[in-house]
Amino acid sequence: MIDFSKEKIQEKTILVTGGAGFIGSNLCETLLSLDAKVICLDNFATGHRYNLKAFNDDSDFTLIEGDIRDLETCKKACEGVDYVLHQAALGSVPRSINDPITTNEVNISGFLNMLVAARDAEVKRFVYAASSSTYGDSEKLPKVEDEIGKPLSPYAITKYVNELYADIFQKAYNFDTIGLRYFNVFGRKQDPNGAYAAVIPKFVMQFMKHESPVINGDGTYSRDFTYIDNVLQMNLLAMTTDNPEAVNEVYNTAVGDRTNLVELTQFLKKYLSEYDAEIAKVEVKHGPNRPGDIPHSHASVEKAEKLLGYNPSHDIEKGLKEAVGWYWENLR
Repeated sequence: MIDFSKEKIQEKTILVTGGAGFIGSNLCETLLSLDAKVICLDNFATGHRYNLKAFNDDSDFTLIEGDIRDLETCKKACEGVDYVLHQAALGSVPRSINDPITTNEVNISGFLNMLVAARDAEVKRFVYAASSSTYGDSEKLPKVEDEIGKPLSPYAITKYVNELYADIFQKAYNFDTIGLRYFNVFGRKQDPNGAYAAVIPKFVMQFMKHESPVINGDGTYSRDFTYIDNVLQMNLLAMTTDNPEAVNEVYNTAVGDRTNLVELTQFLKKYLSEYDAEIAKVEVKHGPNRPGDIPHSHASVEKAEKLLGYNPSHDIEKGLKEAVGWYWENLR
């Protein structure tokens, strides 16, 4: 569990949308450990009930099963809430290419519903999951918050529109928001199954079954893989910061380094081989590049360090080692 003072959120009521998902359920667990009262809103389209099992009976935890595309549900969820951590969205670039309409409905209309509901409930601050996909075709590395390119997928468009709406709500209604541009988050509770599974849990499960994972392209595409504990830290800092200059901003939520896919598979084989030596012999295969994928992703985290006091606790190797251990213990 991450190190954070309870004082600022003890007894506060915090709504986590998408709270049954990978990041959302980790947030719920962390907030409850810090003595906050947590409301989880989820429609279980991509989240899982088993992610909530450990705290379902906690008197400080409330589950509202509902959809952010319904404004009345959003208003009900925001009643009496101090802070909103908005994680609910349909992720995945390929999913958005296959079904741009649903991605738009959830990620834009649902987001707007939540902004309106939180504003009307006089929520103190609205922290939301933005995305590194917003950088689009910008080739500059590392990625700096105020320099973006054109989006490369419907998903990227929706996440950029979120930032535009958040900015307008501050200017038009004086409603405070902070956006966190997540960079390839991984770690415990991330779902390895399904057509749109993220690369790390998917590869981990394949290695554990002695199956060959398939890298899209030649493996030189790189990402700023970010362990879940770094993301939890950023959400807590964004929610509780007293620095007026830090509010109504967007921040890269990353480590500030990059790892290519060949290196990633080498790390995974190394750490998984500590549990099963045969995994070291599993071959890695290559397939075609995926449409909508950006070649490289590497974040500058200087803004978050300066304004929020962010200090990433896990680099790629430390994070992968912990994640592999969790998957081995829980999903083998």
